[in-house]
Amino acid sequence: METSWKSIVPINVVEISVSIHDYHANKDNLDDYYKSKLNDKYSNINAIVTLKKSTDARKRSIKHNIRLEVYTANDYPKKLELPTYKPTENSNYVHIIGFGPAGIFAALKCLEHGIKPIVIERGKPVNKRRRDVAQLNRSGIINPESNYCFGEGGAGTFSDGKLYTRSHKRGKIQEILDLFVLHGADPNILYEAHPHIGTNKLPQIIENLRETIIQNGGEVRFEHKLEDIKHANGCIKEVKINGVWEICNELILATGHSARDIYYLLDSREIRIEAKSFAMGFRIEHPQSLINKIQYHTPENAKILPPASYSLVCQIKQKGVFSFCMCPGGVIAPAATENGEVVVNGWSPSKRNGKYANSGWVTEIGPDEWKEFSHFGSLAGLEFQKSMERKAYQMGAGNFRVPAQNIQDFLSNKMSENLNESSYYPGMTSVNLNELFPTDVTFRLREGLREMTSRLKGFNHEDGIVTAPESRTSSPVRIPRTSSLYHPDLVNLYPCGEGAGFAGGIISAALDGFRVARSIVQKDST
Repeated sequence: METSWKSIVPINVVEISVSIHDYHANKDNLDDYYKSKLNDKYSNINAIVTLKKSTDARKRSIKHNIRLEVYTANDYPKKLELPTYKPTENSNYVHIIGFGPAGIFAALKCLEHGIKPIVIERGKPVNKRRRDVAQLNRSGIINPESNYCFGEGGAGTFSDGKLYTRSHKRGKIQEILDLFVLHGADPNILYEAHPHIGTNKLPQIIENLRETIIQNGGEVRFEHKLEDIKHANGCIKEVKINGVWEICNELILATGHSARDIYYLLDSREIRIEAKSFAMGFRIEHPQSLINKIQYHTPENAKILPPASYSLVCQIKQKGVFSFCMCPGGVIAPAATENGEVVVNGWSPSKRNGKYANSGWVTEIGPDEWKEFSHFGSLAGLEFQKSMERKAYQMGAGNFRVPAQNIQDFLSNKMSENLNESSYYPGMTSVNLNELFPTDVTFRLREGLREMTSRLKGFNHEDGIVTAPESRTSSPVRIPRTSSLYHPDLVNLYPCGEGAGFAGGIISAALDGFRVARSIVQKDST
């Protein structure tokens, strides 16, 4: 069945529900299967395009809900094609700091309008970056400039490639998804309800996107770092890159949520920033077979469905507690960016065929939690975040071993005598995680787990384990901007993406990159 096509104007859109067993039995001939179900309504079908597929597992009889676009007579879908990129001139350029999703897609949108993007990325190209990530896993040696957070593709490159978003701007999301497919992603991301690329496939796609940028006149400088900024009269004049000052026309800051030195730089140059609420907690891991059993009701269902996921949220003491970045068949990864701290994150391969399922389990963090750090002003939340990561490193006994506890022992407030197995490669140290976070934070995480177990029976299973801290869910700092997307005090500084506090994931960061680039284009055209 052809899925790498789209229509500009829908021809006929229909919704169907099919049992998972019928779908599985016909998976190799879905076009014929769909035509047989639509024969009563359409007699001459030329093509069928899947617009969306979701799974309803609320009842024992599980169904796929599918939205189809049907073409009849002489109507045909339009093939995906790259946008037209205009020639660039060296005098019309934009500095983009950071080559994660926000920076990549800002660069692509600039090229559509003939603006040359000069991308500055502190980390390494993805192939070289792999070696640094492997060294961290194997030997506990971290490269502060090249790790799970820093390098080509940003934090998303080695953290699953989920393309979920709460944004409802479907047309613009489609533009992002189309570009991923055109650069090598599986076309199923165009219609799956929870599209996912996979950590094993995403690096090559990121490389392909980079080549498109370079071939169309863009510039990408790896192992280059923004070190300083000169500004006067409400405008950035120069930027210092690897010791060299360069004249700056426009500056897009797309540095991601872990580039802490950028916040310190802005603060030292009296460029306004703000403390922002974020979320923090654990990364919970279960055997994937257990999550399948809980979600899919029967072993027969689990055999023909993809590894199960979950999404949980509740309120404890008027604050949210929720799952975050759930990774079926995944791995818990060390996501610190410097020595002396521990951070956990998760990822899955494209097939999601690992032994374990993991997810963040986090709660809101705000002024109540960081009040002891209020003297740091706009950096108070950041300093609280750092303090928790350093404390966790000490509890884990160093070398990026993660402090951990079996779920039932955490709920009982006692140290685990023997830890359950885990995918976290650098190793674990048994601790009482009730002693890591402030009392109120721990209470919300613990009681939230109990609440979720009442809804998802077996979530507190004895084979589950909690590791900590899951602390880089989003930036603890916001770089403010106006409705025209530039900084209130500097008309050519454009805060962008997760690091600026305006996105939360690959898709939303990419969308923000598009928005910022369009704002620069509109300013230049007036």
